[in-house]
Amino acid sequence: MALRDEICVPCRDGGPTLEAEGLASLQAELPDWEVLEGHHLHRRISFPDFSAALAWLNHAGAICEEQGHHGDFRVGWGYVEIDIYTHKADGLTRADAVLAAKFDAISL
Repeated sequence: MALRDEICVPCRDGGPTLEAEGLASLQAELPDWEVLEGHHLHRRISFPDFSAALAWLNHAGAICEEQGHHGDFRVGWGYVEIDIYTHKADGLTRADAVLAAKFDAISL
């Protein structure tokens, strides 16, 4: 099953994070995302203007609410930056990769 078709499964406090080999296998489905410090996923998406960036962000926000898992966003004229990690686990979990894949499926 593709990551974008999975459901974000909440972790418990201190739950297991993905190790390097687990991250590497998932990154094949997330080519536009960077893994920063082995701790979180990061992506910057460019848009033609602020309105398009905000429209994309609103769609991403609806996905976050539906999945019960949220990214950290910065939005400005022509861009959205996203950081994703699981706060309870203080690192990356499979749910983070699932959320990133769902964001990638949003039409630009």
